[in-house]
Amino acid sequence: MIYEFIATITAGFGMAGIALIIRHLTKFAGKQAPKWLIPIFAGIGMLGFQIHQEYNWQQQQIDRLPEQVKVVKTVEGQVWYRPWSYLKPQVIRFMAVEAGKPIAAGITPATEDIRRSNIYLFERRMSTKIIPQLVNCSQPAITSVTSKDALSAASFKQLQWQPLAADDEIIKAVCQL
Repeated sequence: MIYEFIATITAGFGMAGIALIIRHLTKFAGKQAPKWLIPIFAGIGMLGFQIHQEYNWQQQQIDRLPEQVKVVKTVEGQVWYRPWSYLKPQVIRFMAVEAGKPIAAGITPATEDIRRSNIYLFERRMSTKIIPQLVNCSQPAITSVTSKDALSAASFKQLQWQPLAADDEIIKAVCQL
């Protein structure tokens, strides 16, 4: 976030420099541009950079993800204090999931189609949340896992599974269908 702040200030100085050049060029032309042009250009530069970042932060995050992590859902939104978001809604948050790894066999006979995965929740200017999950590929369902330790037969029976649609994006990404 500090780098974005520095880049915003730099964009402001860059645009103010362009306004300064315009002022000097118009002075040679005979009529000098007004002084207020410099802070106006600086403000436009900073605001323009921030708008650019708001629309490109998702792709910047996706580019940093490993190859086995796939985006499964995005949430776009419009906000009154960002009037440009009414022209083109911006991505507010998105969810990505990594390809699943089979859990240890032998817990119960039904665990052969169950994969362990992580769901990543991204939101603009917030820390990424990582949620460990178990996904049943044969009978589409998902459950949260609180620890990364190996599951025992007793703890496996206590899991509360939430059904998923067979064509859900999470099932496709985790089970690689």
